[in-house]
Amino acid sequence: MTFRIQMNDRIAPARSVLAAAFAVAVVAIAGCSSTGGPATNAAQPPKNIIIMFADGAAPTQWDFGKYSSRVLRQQPFASTDVVFRDGVIGLISTSPHGAYVTDSSAAASAMSTGYKVNNFTISVTPDGKSPPTVMEAAKAAGKRIGLVTTATVYDATPAGFSVHSTTRGDFQGLVDQYLALEPDVLMGGGAEYFLPGGAAGGKREDGKDIIAAFRAKGYTIARTTGELNAAAGARLLGLFADDDMEFELDRDPVKEPTTAEMAAAALKALSQASPKGFVLLVENENTDSAGHDNDAASLMRALWAFDDAVKVALDFQRRVPDTLVIVTGDHETGGFSPTYALKDLSSVSRTNRFTTGDEHLRMLGRITTSLNAVKEKLGKKPSGEMLDELLAKHFPGFRLDADLRDLLLKQQVLERNFGRAIPNILGRMVARQTGYYWGTEGHTPEPALVGAIGPGAELFRGYQDNTDFGKHLHRLITGK
Repeated sequence: MTFRIQMNDRIAPARSVLAAAFAVAVVAIAGCSSTGGPATNAAQPPKNIIIMFADGAAPTQWDFGKYSSRVLRQQPFASTDVVFRDGVIGLISTSPHGAYVTDSSAAASAMSTGYKVNNFTISVTPDGKSPPTVMEAAKAAGKRIGLVTTATVYDATPAGFSVHSTTRGDFQGLVDQYLALEPDVLMGGGAEYFLPGGAAGGKREDGKDIIAAFRAKGYTIARTTGELNAAAGARLLGLFADDDMEFELDRDPVKEPTTAEMAAAALKALSQASPKGFVLLVENENTDSAGHDNDAASLMRALWAFDDAVKVALDFQRRVPDTLVIVTGDHETGGFSPTYALKDLSSVSRTNRFTTGDEHLRMLGRITTSLNAVKEKLGKKPSGEMLDELLAKHFPGFRLDADLRDLLLKQQVLERNFGRAIPNILGRMVARQTGYYWGTEGHTPEPALVGAIGPGAELFRGYQDNTDFGKHLHRLITGK
């Protein structure tokens, strides 16, 4: 497969969330053809399946990743420039059972089992059944399996693709299920529920050391980037944070590897002793967390980190052509809406309006910390002095308007759909000066975009339901 990445495409102007979705829908309905030749024949099942998963990302986020990578990094964005352009493209609706807007566990469960479930449920249907997950089906078919995330390894997406629970909050029980399932690769954050309460950072209530239990089963254990790079075995447990891994702006590269480094290590491990191939899920969850915080700068860097991992997957596919690479998300987070806006409220005339562009993107590029990190540093009783110090240090060129400053120091939310007071208020500060606005701190029902390239890709063409995504994966894995 030849990667043809053009760097001279015109950058489309900012557009609303729905406009982006419908634009992609038109492309899908028109029948965007794949240039992958025989590799896209749905009758030819793939030996390996790599699911690249950006939680909370939908068409507007993907376009933002492409635009920002070109302007600030001078690099192509492989998700759009290779997978979406040269592969098969489709959209999936995201609604769960009994609601219009989904949470991540219901979305992942539908995309894994092919069945709708209630929000906050992990692959358990409303009638109490536990249909096979993608990873259970793959393991039953003799394939090796891997789960990689920047969240806790028992967070909604990796859990929904592998195990079952009536509540996504049963972290200890989900870890116990992982020990029973024995995924060949398991990497991300969440060490706290692998360790007993008496150990440093441990939160387990049964006194068990699950890291030791994995080691006894022949797993190489990695707790730092250096240990991950040194890992050579075919089974790998990597736990790089007690809770979620950090945003790229805050990440310590010695302690926490990148999404690309974890993807490369996972592929190295899964490629060993795998005559029937493997199924690997690689999730960057920071795209979702940034959306919840209304943090455009962190979203941008999470998209870049994710895309670097996509390049790792595509490089593997180039060397092992009977590999299907899928790039997708589960829903949209934040109602991300780059737009034009008034400079202030002194006038509604066109001369007092700006349209977000390269100069505003460069302002995002100069931000040096996540909005969540500011919240953590300010604490429960923010002081004006600390706030001014953090803004001067990490947000050059930005000003905090008086109304937002008052709300922030009082920790009052912007509106009923903005429940993360400090990050959302700082996100509004950034928006007023850059045009990177947000409609909510929650999820929206915007369809998720799917791009697939390789054997079986044709199955994902067009506008389908998220349950169809799961059914296609099971068909490719089981042949049924």
